[in-house]
Amino acid sequence: MYIIAIAWLYVAIIVAVANPSAVGGVLTFLFFGIGPLALYLWLFGTPARRRAAARRSMPASAQDRHNDRAESGADQ
Repeated sequence: MYIIAIAWLYVAIIVAVANPSAVGGVLTFLFFGIGPLALYLWLFGTPARRRAAARRSMPASAQDRHNDRAESGADQ
C-alpha cells in the first residue's frame, strides 16, 4: 500500500515542479497529490483501523489467546 503512495507523491511532485508558476505548482501538488493520497490512505487503511479497534475492545484474556494463536501461526 505504501509503495503506491510513494509513487503517487513522486509523480505529483514531478508534475508540480513542471508547472510554470509557483502558485500553480503548490495547488497542483495539494489537489493532485495530497488530496487523492489522503483519500486513498483513508479508504485502504479502514480494515487496519477496524482490526485495531476490535483489538482494543477485546477483553484481556481473549486478547492473550488471540496473540498466542497469531504467534503460533494457527489463524493462517
